Amino acid sequence: QVQLVESGGGLVQAGGSLRLSCAASGRTFSKYAMGWFRQAPGKEREFVGGISRSGGYTYYADSVKGRFTISRDDAKSTVYLQMNSLKPEDTAVYYCAAPLYSSDVVVAGTSGYDYWGQGTQVTVSS
Repeated sequence: QVQLVESGGGLVQAGGSLRLSCAASGRTFSKYAMGWFRQAPGKEREFVGGISRSGGYTYYADSVKGRFTISRDDAKSTVYLQMNSLKPEDTAVYYCAAPLYSSDVVVAGTSGYDYWGQGTQVTVSS
């Protein structure tokens, strides 16, 4: 059974930084691309970014490009989301996600992912 567990959320002032972690278990982590999503109250879950299986390719939503960085450590079966220059509009529950099938392709839609973590709250105060 694949499990994803996020951590690292919290309250931060605008302009600050946070690093989220997502620890995966239940299968060979290095075979799969990974994604990060977020969902603010009253809004749909939206794609934040993703990283390829090899780690050599990352893809970001325009709203976070240049501020957020995704990386992975296959030895620890963990994917990270480094968030810098945070804005109040980044406030949301952040989720990591994994696809069912092994692929090096990063998919930007929720339909491309079959496993989800429980989410971690990020709140950015102005």
